[in-house]
Amino acid sequence: MAEYQTDEKVAFNGKKVEVLGSTFEEGKPVSPMKWREKLRNREEMLAYLKTGERYWFSDEWFGSEKRKTKA
Repeated sequence: MAEYQTDEKVAFNGKKVEVLGSTFEEGKPVSPMKWREKLRNREEMLAYLKTGERYWFSDEWFGSEKRKTKA
């Protein structure tokens, strides 16, 4: 683990622990995601955007994302 950066933090019990720092490589994507080109017409674009809105802003959740109590 010597090749990764570590930070020293204080744990909840007061002891000092080493925590793994950032492990990602900085950079830019190779090519941009062109989601508009993948959709054929205006109706498909609107359906795509509405699905995204429902996922983030609705009370309808499916599968493992469903919570018993709201956050």
